[in-house]
Amino acid sequence: MKKAGVILLVLLVLVGSVFGYVQYKKSTAEKHVLEYLNKEKNIPETDIVYSEPFIANLPGNKNWMVCIKLKDDDKTYYYYYDQNQVYLESYTEDGVEHVQ
Repeated sequence: MKKAGVILLVLLVLVGSVFGYVQYKKSTAEKHVLEYLNKEKNIPETDIVYSEPFIANLPGNKNWMVCIKLKDDDKTYYYYYDQNQVYLESYTEDGVEHVQ
């Protein structure tokens, strides 16, 4: 019985660690993208209608993308953060994806 409890505890710690890592990567990417848009592109926070970090299933840090929708702009932008820099990976307009 004691062995089963230890195994369960180890599994819970592993699952919690993976979940925590994913949440950390997504929130870090979102934070850096929002700072970039605000400071580098001079886009006020009030003009950012939607911001959602997600797993993109791409290699490297492109895996941690942030979807951005701006006020009065029909495009949806997809950014990622890599090596202290934010990159525009692609945007969609009228249902068509344009990769940078």
